[in-house]
Order: sequence, then C-alpha cells, then structure tokens
Amino acid sequence: MFKKKRPLKSFVPKSKNSPRGFSRAVREISSGGLVFKRAPHGAQFAVMLDSYGKWAFPKGHVERGEEFPEAAARETMEELGIDQVRLLDYLGKIDIWFRDRFEKHGALVHKDIHYFLFEAPPDVELHPNPAEHAYEAKWVSSRQLLKASSYPDLVPIIRRALELVDQR
Repeated sequence: MFKKKRPLKSFVPKSKNSPRGFSRAVREISSGGLVFKRAPHGAQFAVMLDSYGKWAFPKGHVERGEEFPEAAARETMEELGIDQVRLLDYLGKIDIWFRDRFEKHGALVHKDIHYFLFEAPPDVELHPNPAEHAYEAKWVSSRQLLKASSYPDLVPIIRRALELVDQR
C-alpha cells in the first residue's frame, strides 16, 4: 500500500499545474473521501462547504504512521460528523497549487490529495464540524454530483466514483 511522506519545503519544478517557473513551496500530502449512501431513488453523495466557501469533499493531512485510506476515513468522519464508513476503492490523486490563507499565512502550497470511495449506512445523517473546516453538508444525487462540486480538478475523481457506484 502507500507510505506517508513527510511534508517538506523545497524548490519544486514547474509541472502542468505549477505557477510560473520554480517556486518556493510547502509540499503537503492529504487524503480524502467521497461518501455515498444508498437511497430509494439512487445513490446520494455527501458534499461539504469548505473554508473557501466552496462545495467540496472531506480531506486532510495524513498523520505520521497512518496509511492513506485510514487518513481518508478519519478525515471524512471528522469533517462530516458521521460514525462509520466502509472503504470500497481508491479513486485517484489530484495535484494542486494554492496560497494558504489560514495556517501558512499566504504560503504557496503544492499538495497531492489521494481520494477514496466510502459507503455510509442508508440512514446516516450529516453533522458537519466547523472545527474541522466543514461549515455545511448535504446529500446530492449522483445526477447532480458533478454540478455540486466547486472544484474542476475533481472531475476525474468524481467520474471514477460514479462509475464504481453504478457498477455496484
């Protein structure tokens, strides 16, 4: 399985998502989840309102000694305020660059985020945790999921999740 890499400060070469040239950046690795539940009219997925005021999926830093799926499950349950999820599959990784407005005071961050698909019990309710930067949460249908997400770079992850849920 995957091994955790420590966040480090480094000069990061330009990638397709990188800002101009070489930039001093903080490197981070996070793990997150797309959670669905089965409902009478099809699958519903949890989305949450994040610190930037956008609809997203739970994610967070991988702690020392933690595997990516464990971190994804922990972060998902903490942010959405749910008690259990069942790991189904790995969805893929995205690579993002952003300026952190909160913890790193405007530092440039280069982050890899590994996403996993989780299933929740059909009767589960969402209780977003503002202390975990989840300010609202709601269930959306499979048909509305691509429109519900505020981040275009998550489209391949969402499509993979929809494909896997349709196969089940």
